[in-house]
Amino acid sequence: MRPVQPLAHHPVEEVEVAVIGCGPVGALAANLLGARGVTTLVVERGVAPHGQPRAFSCDDEALRIYQQAGLLDEVRGEMIAPPLVEYVNHAGRVFARMALSETDFGYGHAPLRFFDQPRLERTLRAGLDRFAHVQLSLGTELVGLEQDDDGVMVLLSDTVTRQRRAVRARYVLGCDGARSTTRSAVRIGLAGESYAEPWLAISGDVPPDAVRVRDTTFVCDWQRPAFVSPGAVGSYRLEFMLRPGETDAEVQRPENVAALVSPYVDPARFTVTRAVVYTFHHLIAQRWRERRVFLLGDAAHQMPPFLGQGLCSGLRDAANLSWKLALVLSGAADATVLDTYETERRPHTVEMARTSVRLGRVFLARNRYTAWMRDTVLRAVQAIPRVRRFVERFEFKPVPAYRRGLMAGGRRDGAVGTMFPQPRILIPGSPDSCLLDEALGDGFAVLGPATPGSPLGSQWRGLPVRFVAVHPSGTPVPDLPAPPGDGQPDRVDVVDVDGVLGGWLRRHQADLVVLRPDRFVFALTAADGIDRVGWDLSAALGRTGSVPVGWFGGAPAAPGRPRSRDRVGRPRAAERR
Repeated sequence: MRPVQPLAHHPVEEVEVAVIGCGPVGALAANLLGARGVTTLVVERGVAPHGQPRAFSCDDEALRIYQQAGLLDEVRGEMIAPPLVEYVNHAGRVFARMALSETDFGYGHAPLRFFDQPRLERTLRAGLDRFAHVQLSLGTELVGLEQDDDGVMVLLSDTVTRQRRAVRARYVLGCDGARSTTRSAVRIGLAGESYAEPWLAISGDVPPDAVRVRDTTFVCDWQRPAFVSPGAVGSYRLEFMLRPGETDAEVQRPENVAALVSPYVDPARFTVTRAVVYTFHHLIAQRWRERRVFLLGDAAHQMPPFLGQGLCSGLRDAANLSWKLALVLSGAADATVLDTYETERRPHTVEMARTSVRLGRVFLARNRYTAWMRDTVLRAVQAIPRVRRFVERFEFKPVPAYRRGLMAGGRRDGAVGTMFPQPRILIPGSPDSCLLDEALGDGFAVLGPATPGSPLGSQWRGLPVRFVAVHPSGTPVPDLPAPPGDGQPDRVDVVDVDGVLGGWLRRHQADLVVLRPDRFVFALTAADGIDRVGWDLSAALGRTGSVPVGWFGGAPAAPGRPRSRDRVGRPRAAERR
């Protein structure tokens, strides 16, 4: 890609972060950055949200991330939660099922939801309007990129007029999909494999009384594997593997599409909105960072669709990286914190992709004998209650946890490094219960039993932390002290409605738990060890000096104005990567 030079007579625009691509991952990353006061430019080649329903599903972790972005109600209102997933053989006989309506991983949301991608993208883009310091530039593509020690100069081109402009960013996020221009610009390759079997993906709209199969179903027919499911807002999704010798044009003929969908919906009342042939991939970028340029979502990794985790993995990338960038850009953390992005996210993504491949092998048995063996074995082992629960409750899905990274000790140790649960709580001033994250704020949080004052000593001063005092179930809400009405409170009192928080602390033999902004556990400690944890957190952030007050308050300093930079001039040597 060509070197970038400032254009004559055109001032160079400066932003803290440039996000390349405004699909779901890029739009979410920009919302998360905007919520933390980061001046952000989002660049998107298209001029409207994608009109095709490509991505289809998300999980409870993804809903928790939308919640962190302040868009939970808007996003969730256009989704459905399937109660059941069934695996059936060629004769339609069920040999395995997942009871999703009975499954709760404890993160505050249903384990699986289906959505309509065009609606989701419109909602995420509308969320950007909340932030005067976030700009969305549609009809604009990346044509040049050049880095130095202090930032990245990107050259952008209008896709219609071909007029070009240069923008200087402190960091660049490549969220521009499987054919990422950003990834090509920094010369990062992909490793893995592509699968030769083509699939026909059909999406459409159908009235409820024209649906013939109402539950999400994997049709494990060795002659033609398929996936069918009702979707959000009256849609229906079907995917069929092509047989040897079938061509793309042949299977996409209207009469052949009607024949394929007929067992599942009434083809006469099914309006096709998309019918495309695709192949899937298991590819991961050789590295996810080149100095100040990061790759997220499909630009960094692509996986088979059988676990429905492709988009979810990209959303996790955005949630992991956004708060760390906000720390570094404000001067509250050393730039070496950004190294933990790939350290944390790559192993989890690799494990998720491998699980998807293994699930695909169950789904894609391609001869009669192998399929018969699969059906027989799976029916037999599910007679064992523990095995049946493992399948029905979706327990084969990799847990949200990091092996190494920004946590006490630098590596997972019991609950340290795992995602913290999100039960319902009661808070002063609200008659109804709410989810825990609503009380945690945007920074770090320390949860523990309610005692007079706060257990946080001088070692925590200047850190973006809130103490959450947990009162046992049954405590009258009017008896709780109300937080101060101005600014960001450093303590909130909550009632543990179902005893989940107290039970979690007892189970892990801890008095206090320290949570990161993305709600992963940084540390567990006894009450008398909290000051030591404060020092550990300061060390993990690479802090060498004081932190400006309000550096991570979740909003710019004044309406329409980005928060001021606390570091002037050239960054520390550790940031000049």
